[in-house]
Amino acid sequence: MAALAIAPVASPFGITSLIAPAQAAEAAATPPGFGDLVSKVKPAVISVRVKIDQDNDKSAMLQQNRMDSDEDTPFDQFSRQFGFRFPGGANGMPRQRHQMITGEGSGFFISADGYAVTNNHVVDHAQSVQVTMDDGTTYTAKVVGTDPKTDLALIKVDGKKDFPFVKFSDQKPRIGDWVVAVGNPFGLGGTVTAGIVSASGRDIGNGPYDDFIQIDAPINKGNSGGPAFDMNGNVIGVNTAIFSPSGGSVGIGFDIPASTAKLVVAQLKDKGAVTRGWLGVQVQPVTSDIADSLGLREARGAIVDNPQDGSPAAKAGIEAGDVITAVNGTPIKDSRDLARTIAGLAPGTSVKLDVFRKGGSKTMTLALGELPNERQAKGNAEEGRGQPGAGTPRLGLSLAPAGDVQGAGQNGVVVTDVDPQGPAAERGIRTGDVILNVGGKAVSNAGEVRSELAQAKSSGKRSVLLQVRSAEATRFVAVPLA
Repeated sequence: MAALAIAPVASPFGITSLIAPAQAAEAAATPPGFGDLVSKVKPAVISVRVKIDQDNDKSAMLQQNRMDSDEDTPFDQFSRQFGFRFPGGANGMPRQRHQMITGEGSGFFISADGYAVTNNHVVDHAQSVQVTMDDGTTYTAKVVGTDPKTDLALIKVDGKKDFPFVKFSDQKPRIGDWVVAVGNPFGLGGTVTAGIVSASGRDIGNGPYDDFIQIDAPINKGNSGGPAFDMNGNVIGVNTAIFSPSGGSVGIGFDIPASTAKLVVAQLKDKGAVTRGWLGVQVQPVTSDIADSLGLREARGAIVDNPQDGSPAAKAGIEAGDVITAVNGTPIKDSRDLARTIAGLAPGTSVKLDVFRKGGSKTMTLALGELPNERQAKGNAEEGRGQPGAGTPRLGLSLAPAGDVQGAGQNGVVVTDVDPQGPAAERGIRTGDVILNVGGKAVSNAGEVRSELAQAKSSGKRSVLLQVRSAEATRFVAVPLA
């Protein structure tokens, strides 16, 4: 880009002559404009307008309450760009029953017979959907299917067979590639902005399958569901969210990749919903401390906190503490990578998992189940307190057998006191947590904990892996050995 070019400087060593050709080549590579591209793709982009009955839709009321609030929540910081307009509320006017919330977003046709893509949060709970084309023509649309997990939706306009449409790109965009966004920011349909691909693989805390493309082409409220194009006029992503301390664009936008959108949209068109493979494990990333405590050469893969009873993983013999390092021979980077990989496979698919267990590797084969619509792995431990047991100064904990503490169950040892300056406190272990095993060995009293700590230290490990059950979940915690 011209802004990055090194200005020619007179030099006795002839540096100017070396820089000038590079600048000329860069100028030649810079497109003279986006006019031809925009004229080709813009007719396929639509503005989407919805109406939601706030009285009959609890979700709409929750959305309204959030939008009326002055609080800046993490969700707001990564807020979806959907411009709801509310009668009353924030301005002090009373809300009336049976009023309709109106909202605007964007979308784009992907077929001549009227199928169009937008965001789930644009059409979620909508009583009516209208789309407006670039020439001002308005049509009524119906929702074919939605996928909240990826925030994608497929809508359909009936009655015509010659809508202009665009295609998804088959190529993954490179960081630094040009990108053109078209959409309906603030109700200004047909707005075109340009920028570059800033990053890929972004996790913004939106869901388990986050894999966003980051772009710096300005997008704002109302751009949600609109396309981002490459220089060939193919869709590389669906505009979905921005990071904005101010509420407007600061050049940090997030797009659902075309590779994800293609798979989801195909299922929505075929059956109106998305089915995903299900392994049935609660997992977490492998940190360097966890890798060291387990004897793994590198911090990669996903460590199993807890296989769910009756799940495909449990039936195949997957155990807590196993590290899943590959699926069908493809290495797994972390827990998000595992979630996306498994979800991308159809229920019933036979998969081979490479598993690291107690210093060795093994391959396990199982058939995936179907991911339920709503499933949350929760710990079933209740916090309990008792008299301090034997001290464990290496971790900064006081422990008591779980069986001696009401509500703690029969397995493990209960944390009855925590030294706030100790290594365990630094890793988030709290009073009431139950330590189930240390270094892969089940423990039932403080003496067994001390024994396993001593063995880990004598073997040269810098940290030890604890399986800890709390009120929220069962997890693994790597604690440094003092």
